[in-house]
Amino acid sequence: MAEDKEKMKRKFGNRYCVLISLLFLAVASCAPAVKRTALLPAAGHGEDRWVRKTLAGLTLREKIGQMIGGRYNAPFLNRDSDYLKGLTDLVTKQKVGGMVVFSGEVYETAELNNYLQSRAAIPLLIAADFENGAAMRINGATLFPQLMAMGAADSEDLAYQVGRVAAIEGRAMGIHINYAPVVDVNINPDNPIISTRSAGEDPERVSRLAAAFVRGSQENGMPATAKHFPGHGDTAADSHSTLPTVNGDRARLDRVELYPFARAIKAGVEVIMTAHLHVPALDPTPGLPATLSPKVLTDLLRNEMGFKGLIVTDSMEMGGITNMFGAAEAAVKAVQAGVDMVLLPGDPPGAIDALVQAVSSRTISEARIDDSVRRILRLKARLGLHRDRYVDPDLLPFRVASKANLAQAALSYEKSVTLVKNEGAILPLLAGGAPRKTAVLSLSSDPDDYYAGRAFIREVRKRRPDAAAFYADAYTGEEYLQEAMAKAAGADEIIFAVFSTLRTAKGSVGLLPRHIELIKEMTEARKGRVVVLSFGSPYFLRHFPEAGAYLCLYRGSLQAQEVAARAVFGEIDVSGRLPVSIPGLFPVGHGIDLPKK
Repeated sequence: MAEDKEKMKRKFGNRYCVLISLLFLAVASCAPAVKRTALLPAAGHGEDRWVRKTLAGLTLREKIGQMIGGRYNAPFLNRDSDYLKGLTDLVTKQKVGGMVVFSGEVYETAELNNYLQSRAAIPLLIAADFENGAAMRINGATLFPQLMAMGAADSEDLAYQVGRVAAIEGRAMGIHINYAPVVDVNINPDNPIISTRSAGEDPERVSRLAAAFVRGSQENGMPATAKHFPGHGDTAADSHSTLPTVNGDRARLDRVELYPFARAIKAGVEVIMTAHLHVPALDPTPGLPATLSPKVLTDLLRNEMGFKGLIVTDSMEMGGITNMFGAAEAAVKAVQAGVDMVLLPGDPPGAIDALVQAVSSRTISEARIDDSVRRILRLKARLGLHRDRYVDPDLLPFRVASKANLAQAALSYEKSVTLVKNEGAILPLLAGGAPRKTAVLSLSSDPDDYYAGRAFIREVRKRRPDAAAFYADAYTGEEYLQEAMAKAAGADEIIFAVFSTLRTAKGSVGLLPRHIELIKEMTEARKGRVVVLSFGSPYFLRHFPEAGAYLCLYRGSLQAQEVAARAVFGEIDVSGRLPVSIPGLFPVGHGIDLPKK
C-alpha cells in the first residue's frame, strides 16, 4: 500500500495529496460531531522519547538557542537575497528554536516556512499575532474585526470562530502558535495600545470570549496565547515606547487584570505572553517590568496560579525593556524571572552568548534551562513537528480565505455594529424617495491614510450617486477642511466617518483636535442632526456628545466600511451593545436596536 501511494505521488505529484486531503475532509464532514478538549493531545511515549533524546543531544548553546524567537517577514525572496541569508544564519548558526512572522503573502509564507524548516536541525516553532484572523499578518487570509467587536456582539460562538479559522489557515501556512487572544481588560478609555484589541471592560465578558477563542484555536491544532500578563488594560502609555505602570492594589488586580488569565489557564491555554509593565502591587522593585520579575512570573504565574504551559515575552525590542536594559541583560533577567522563550531580542547572538555566560557563572542553573527547553520540545512534539514539519502549498486554495471563512468574518462584522445614539430617528437613511443631498467627510487622524473612508464612500454612492465626498488626514491643511465644511453645509444629510488606527508607538488612538472641532461646529450648526461613524475607538463620542447619531464599527477595514453603509441605510439588523462604558455618557451594555427596513 505504501509503495502504491508513493508511485501515485510520483506519477501525479502534489495533485495526489490534494485529492486525498479533500477526500479526507469530505469523510470527516459526514462523521458525527464529537466534543473535543481545548488542550492539544498529550505527549505519548514516542513524543516523550523524542524530547528526552533531543534534549540530551544538545549542547548548552543549542539549548539556549531553542529559547530564542526571531523576527521575519515573508514577501517573495530570491534565494540570493541577503535578507534570506540573514534568516538562514539565524536558524543554522544561532539555532533559534522559533520564529515570529510579522507580514507576508499566503504562498510566500508557506514556502519560506518550509525552506526555514529544511535548514533547521530541530523543527522550528513558528508563531504570529492573529488577534483578528490570519489576515492581521498575512495578506490574502481571512480578516475578522477586532476582539472588541466580539464583545459588542457578546457571542462566544463568534469568538470561537475567530480562533478556529485563524488556526486552520495558519496551520496550512506552517504557522503553529497564535499569539492571541488579548485578555487585557480595557478599563482605561485613554489606553493607546490595547483599546479595541480587548473584548471590553467587564472581566467576566473578557474571560468568556477569550476562553471561547482559546477553544476555537486549540481544538483546531493551534496553541493560543493569553496576553499581556499580568494585564495591560489600565494604562495610558504604550509599552512599545515606555514602561507603563499599573497602580491597582492586589485585590483590584485579582478582580480585574488577573481574572481573565486565571480563566484562560482553566480553559487550557497553552501559552501566556508577558507584559512590559511595572506593577508595584506585585513587585515594588522600581523600574522593573513584569517580564523581568521572578515575583510576577515564577511566584505568581507558575506557583500561585498553577500555569504549566509556555511563558513567552512580548517583543524584547520594545521601549518598556530597551529604555532601561540592554538586550543581553534583559534576556538573562527574563529567564531568571521564569520566561521560557525570549522573543525578538535586539541582538539574538548577543542574548544567547549572555545566557551561556550566565549558566557558566552559575547565575542561572542548567537545570533551569533544561526545564524551559523541555517545555518547548514537548510542545513541538505535541504538534507533531518531530514527525512532519512541512506544509503542502497545494492545499492553500482549499484552506485559506474560503467562502465559508469569509462569510463567518462578514457575520462577525454585522453582529457587532453598535448604534449608541439615534436622536430624532436620523437612521436609517432612506435609499429611495425624494432626492436628498448627502455629504460624507472621511477624517483620518493618521498621517498616511488620506483615503481611509474610500470604501464607505463608494458604498454610499451606490445608494446616493450624487453624494459629495471629502477626505482629510493628519497632513490636511485647515484651509481645505474649512472649504470642505462650507460645501457640505448645504447637504440634507451629513455623515462623518472618523478613523484612528492602533499603531505601535503612536501614543494615542484619539482624534485630531481640528477634526473634533469640525464635527462640533457642524453638529452645532445642524442642531445635532449629524451622523458620526466610529471606525475605531468607541470612546470618540466623548468629544462631540451632541452628535445626533453615533455608530460604532470598531475598526476601519474594507469589510467594516461595507457593513457600515448597509447599517446606515437600514439593510441589516443593528443589535450590538457597548462592551465598554463611555464616561459620563453611556454604560456598558448600552445600545439601540435598529431593525432592518
